[in-house]
Amino acid sequence: MEKGKGVMVGGRRWGVDFTDNSASPSSRDIPDPPGFSRASQDQDDSTLSRQKKDAEANWKSQKAWEVAQAPFKNLLMMGFMMWMAGSTVHLFSIGITFSALWQPISALQGVGKVFEPYKDSKVELLGPKLLFIALNLGGLALGVWKLNTLGLLPTHASDWVSSLPPAQEVEYSGGGIPLR
Repeated sequence: MEKGKGVMVGGRRWGVDFTDNSASPSSRDIPDPPGFSRASQDQDDSTLSRQKKDAEANWKSQKAWEVAQAPFKNLLMMGFMMWMAGSTVHLFSIGITFSALWQPISALQGVGKVFEPYKDSKVELLGPKLLFIALNLGGLALGVWKLNTLGLLPTHASDWVSSLPPAQEVEYSGGGIPLR
């Protein structure tokens, strides 16, 4: 063979022909090592495709659980940011609080879209969806708690004074006798 020229195998320029045309003992005559069986290589296509589908369903289930647990990381980060913002009302703390409220609400609106790639007849998505919803509701509760600590929720009677009718007068006072 000339230097720089490839062997033509099956119409391809670069290829290697692994057929054994020698008269020496074949590799088939050598016994298989312990733990290896040729039967595993000779499986039919249906078993192989079933295993492939099972592996894909297992992967989808695992990824669905990972997506369902993702709001927990966000919950910890948001809690730390709210703690760092303090309990005084200023632009930063209000921004953090409304972000903590908006993220779970938008996530709860898109639960179906989040788990769409993992839909399969073999994958049960109820558990991951419930965990996803519960963690987002926890994030929403954290945001509402922060609103309360900032004093932005009307939870005291004094917050509703403007809507109460004026109290009825019970006593009247009038002039008096001047004392000298």
